Amino acid sequence: MITGVDRAIAAMGLPDQAIQSDELPWVPQGEHVWFKPLRFDLTRGQWINLLKVTGEGRVNRHRHTGGQVLGYCLQGSWRYLERDWVARPGTLVYEPPGDIHTLVVDGAEEMITLFILEGSVQYLDDDDNLIHQDDVFSKLERYLSFCTQEGIEPRDLRF
Repeated sequence: MITGVDRAIAAMGLPDQAIQSDELPWVPQGEHVWFKPLRFDLTRGQWINLLKVTGEGRVNRHRHTGGQVLGYCLQGSWRYLERDWVARPGTLVYEPPGDIHTLVVDGAEEMITLFILEGSVQYLDDDDNLIHQDDVFSKLERYLSFCTQEGIEPRDLRF
């Protein structure tokens, strides 16, 4: 029996997808920092990626606007300079909109965390002045530019 939900899904053209992360490149984001995009939702302004930080790397001080952030630590450990806790494999982190923090990895171990982000990420200096901003569009552009530069056929991760 076909339900109303089945008809709505068919009308919206939202097929299921299985993304094999090992088939996607690690895209440089900063010194000792890479991301591997898994999904770009251009309608909702959401993106999902794996973040990898190595060798005492850091994601500079930043604020999330326009939505929440969820992170799930898969490998290694990391923390925020502004917090008391440490994320280890199996830790789920919730970040409310507007939260300001600096992600750091201590020691030489490699950290990998799955992040689901909404809105934008505003990178700030010590006086809260905006240095740079990322959103779903800039992350998609960085992924596509990297693929072009490296001669990699990009996957369509917009769904």
